[in-house]
Amino acid sequence: MKLDRRQFLCAGAGAAVAAAAGCDVPKPLRSVLPFQTQRPRAKGPFRAPLSDSIDPVSHVLNRVTFGARPGDYERVTKLRATPDEAARAFLEEQLDPHRIEDDYAGHAVRTFETLGEPVGELFEYRERILLDELQRATLTRAIHSERQLWEVMVQFWSDHFNIDPSKGDCGWLKTADDRDVIRAHALGRFSEMVRASALSPAMLCYLDGRENRKARPEDRPNENYARELLELHTLGVHGGYTQQDVMEVARALTGWTVRGPGSKGFGLGRVEFHPHLHDKDGKVILGKTIDAWPAPLKKEEQFRRGEWELERVLEILLSHPATARYIAQKLCRRFIADEPPAPAVESVAAAFTASGSDIRETLRALFATPEFWAARGAKLKRPFHYIVSALRATDAETEAPRQLVQILLRMGHAPFTYPTPDGFPEEASPWLGTMLWRWNFATELCQNHVAKTKVNLDTLREAFGGDDGVMAHLLGRKPTPAESASYHESGEGVALLLASPGFQRC
Repeated sequence: MKLDRRQFLCAGAGAAVAAAAGCDVPKPLRSVLPFQTQRPRAKGPFRAPLSDSIDPVSHVLNRVTFGARPGDYERVTKLRATPDEAARAFLEEQLDPHRIEDDYAGHAVRTFETLGEPVGELFEYRERILLDELQRATLTRAIHSERQLWEVMVQFWSDHFNIDPSKGDCGWLKTADDRDVIRAHALGRFSEMVRASALSPAMLCYLDGRENRKARPEDRPNENYARELLELHTLGVHGGYTQQDVMEVARALTGWTVRGPGSKGFGLGRVEFHPHLHDKDGKVILGKTIDAWPAPLKKEEQFRRGEWELERVLEILLSHPATARYIAQKLCRRFIADEPPAPAVESVAAAFTASGSDIRETLRALFATPEFWAARGAKLKRPFHYIVSALRATDAETEAPRQLVQILLRMGHAPFTYPTPDGFPEEASPWLGTMLWRWNFATELCQNHVAKTKVNLDTLREAFGGDDGVMAHLLGRKPTPAESASYHESGEGVALLLASPGFQRC
């Protein structure tokens, strides 16, 4: 049966009602875009890690991916002669994602039609459908993509430029922001990502940039976006700026708006600059002067001047040394330790500056620091990382169902649900209260009680030549005598190990 666009949208609306009622999506909708590509699975038997401690290969699989699948450790160790060389070769492979074939994940997310819609077309869908598809596609990519570092960085930047879809028009616009801002630049240049974010319809709505205008002399600019641009996106809270700098940036960004559902004419979701709503007086930002507009200017010149002023503001912020330090600190917190070591931060900040904010070069410098290689098994996985790594480690067959999103919601870490601009915290302490939920999930997963998700523990044991191999695979090292004893005595060894500190750390 073929469906035209209108029929598809009607089916989507029905799906939203069913989702709201806690029901599954109707079968006719599932059949609109059938997913027939078979998931590639490595053939065992597999070699598990043999070291008593986490070796370099297990370290990179833990830290820069969402967890090792059966066969990943063996594949990476074969890249070079030694574990250290193999781990570094894997990092280089991941730093060039477009050379990595990713057919299965690419086909899998094509079942989510809304991901590719132009921004204006997104308003034809119910917000619940858009969020559901975006969340499930995010899980699908994290579980199945071969471009694991890219997916890790997508999550990192999604937190850095956090947008809550529940605010205003953001529910319709976040899908385009994820595609055109975060994913498009996740391993590109940070400067280009900031520019894309500044003109993102979703960001302009979320932080009230579209309300930032000066139509009359007495109008005061809306400072929300300017404040977060300085505090969260570039300089950092200790970046040396003042409240006056926030006000000046807000003035420089007046006049940018988004065509929403209430706008007349075409171009829903389009970002526009309105010169008559812009503050044309001079500004001083971090000691740098932006002159007042010369008069008179032709209409085309006014548009160019507004664009130039935005570019000049971003240039001032991006060239400030505080921005390099702030981004380096956040990257080191993600990949090294909750308390970023100063020598690593300095090296990463220097690479960020020298490369013109090239994210790949910045990460390459981070992965070259001794601190990165020393911090093995030192970080607690956040709930999303934990859930996905458990699915990958057990080689689970899953459709990334809503039940997984609900489990993450209970843990406080469902994608695109954080309400404030600072994004989900990276440090361990906010997530310590999720331990009971993690234990429950490990049990449900191993007992095949997670909807549309199946694991075969007998096949897993066979692939690794028995329980000892499974334990080493899950831990990234040989188990301790205590871990081995608990595994064999419990009767639910895999679930117990998935809930153990050894698996929950990365």
